[in-house]
Amino acid sequence: MTGKSIIILGASGSIGRQTLDCIDSANRRVPGSFTVRGISVRRNSKALDELSQRYPYAKTAILEVSGDTSHFSFTGKNAVGNLIEQTQADLVLNAIAGSEGLAASISVLCSGKLLALANKESVVMGYRLLDSLARRHKTSIVPVDSEHSALFQLFQRIGSTSIRELTITASGGPFLNYTPSQLTTIRAEEAAKHPVWSMGRKISIDSATLANKGLELIEAVRLFGVPEDRVKVLIHPQSIVHALVRTIDGALYAHMTLPDMRLPIEYALNWPEEKPTNFPSLDLRDRTLMFSEPDISRFPLLDLARHAVREGEAGTIAYNAADEVAVAAFEQGMIGFPDIACIISKVLEDRWNFLAGDIDSILGFDLSARSKAKKAVMEFAR
Repeated sequence: MTGKSIIILGASGSIGRQTLDCIDSANRRVPGSFTVRGISVRRNSKALDELSQRYPYAKTAILEVSGDTSHFSFTGKNAVGNLIEQTQADLVLNAIAGSEGLAASISVLCSGKLLALANKESVVMGYRLLDSLARRHKTSIVPVDSEHSALFQLFQRIGSTSIRELTITASGGPFLNYTPSQLTTIRAEEAAKHPVWSMGRKISIDSATLANKGLELIEAVRLFGVPEDRVKVLIHPQSIVHALVRTIDGALYAHMTLPDMRLPIEYALNWPEEKPTNFPSLDLRDRTLMFSEPDISRFPLLDLARHAVREGEAGTIAYNAADEVAVAAFEQGMIGFPDIACIISKVLEDRWNFLAGDIDSILGFDLSARSKAKKAVMEFAR
């Protein structure tokens, strides 16, 4: 039996490294289950050197070039696109951080490869384009986010015609019980420490503001074709229930596992097959699971995400772009933690009820929103 061949984009990040761990674990159980054909990083040449020794037959790509990079397969701004186009593989796992992941997602689908998507910005910015490309090139998009992987699995098992409402959960982040005055004193280093999940720095800060859950709400609307008012969000600090669906008869079905990103990663790697894993199974004995409504007055980014998705495609592009600019300013100490939401709100005051069905319009709205967000940062700068 020939195993699957895989390309991992963003291989030095949290999701990328966990993906490689899943591949190594599967190959120890069943040799030849997966073959790593390609790996990419943004700028971490040391990590790419280490990974190229670990996977000597994989092609390598690095975007930001410094020092001697002649031993890598592809370098420079077109490195990822060239890696995808010139490497035979069954599946590409896109774990590139931020809006830069969209171009890679487009390249994957245009090449006809299966896209395992851990880059939520691709869906938030350009899902209609991605969906049309997947149909045209007869391939599929499998979500890797824990919540959307859970929903994807529930839809597979129950059937979309029976489902009327979705719920995604949020741990609430490290500042769930902070008062408004306490929120004003938060520093970037504190916001980057998530209490449950091991994630990259930007996504950890987004989880602290609940912007990440806003992006995931938008992602759920787009991926599953459900109206915004039928996607609920619950605070669930234990991070055991990742998603729920309510069927037309009123019954509620939950997807529950231990909080371990390797589970949705391995599901995506194996899809459309389902295989046993060697990860610990959830035991509910002596566990207490708690759920509550998000406090929108302290964490307004969920409501802003709903506003953005009601505006339309340009609105969600603006939400994401403004968040990236605001988080960067927060990390630089230019603005306070609550100002992140203020800046996004300021940007969304403009009209964004426009369609964005091609890459030029997507990038145009993105650039416009970033410009407005940078001006807003100066208004709130300390």
